[in-house]
Amino acid sequence: MTFSLVGMCRRTGMFGAAVTTSNMNVGTRCPFAKAGVGAVLTQHRTDNRLGPKGIALLEEGKSAPEVIEALVADNPTIGWRQLAVVDRNGETGFHHGDRIASIHSAAQGDGCCAIGNIIRNEGVTQKMIDAFSQSSDAHLAERLLLGLEAGLKAGGEFKQIKSAALLVAHEESFPYVDLRVEFDRAPLAELRFLWEAYFPQMDRFVTQVTDPDSLPYPG
Repeated sequence: MTFSLVGMCRRTGMFGAAVTTSNMNVGTRCPFAKAGVGAVLTQHRTDNRLGPKGIALLEEGKSAPEVIEALVADNPTIGWRQLAVVDRNGETGFHHGDRIASIHSAAQGDGCCAIGNIIRNEGVTQKMIDAFSQSSDAHLAERLLLGLEAGLKAGGEFKQIKSAALLVAHEESFPYVDLRVEFDRAPLAELRFLWEAYFPQMDRFVTQVTDPDSLPYPG
């Protein structure tokens, strides 16, 4: 009952992930990203531990398919999991556990991968990739959000979505974008509102960390 995507911006080198679901607190459990390394999604009876493990494997230099292979190996509960990974070269990989009985699918594009489970149709994920791929000049966060919106328009999941998250990593050890809607009747509309409010300020939030003396005071 979740649809999501990981992506890389080849123009800027940013990595990110976006996700929405009918469950709560998806932003704390499913998306993981690290600057210069890649991004990982873990969902469907989510094992939160697989996100940091996947990031660590990417840091070792493993490709996205190799990360998927390592996360799946000797994992007795992997049949319940759904995963997606994008690595520093923009290569992607995904995994569907064999215990996922619902409609589920994945789609891949250049530097992006979408996955979904308990969704209305298998075409949801391809529509997400199409929206991401057709907006290559936009900010990575915008492209990821467009992917979620396309997934919802294509049918989404069976239950009403209630939470959503947008995560982008770029250059610094802290997230460049980390926006979450935890419990809302229209979480993608709220996430769109948050992103459009955050966008004009996001570079200032980085500058106040890296070069606070350059900013006017007060402000």
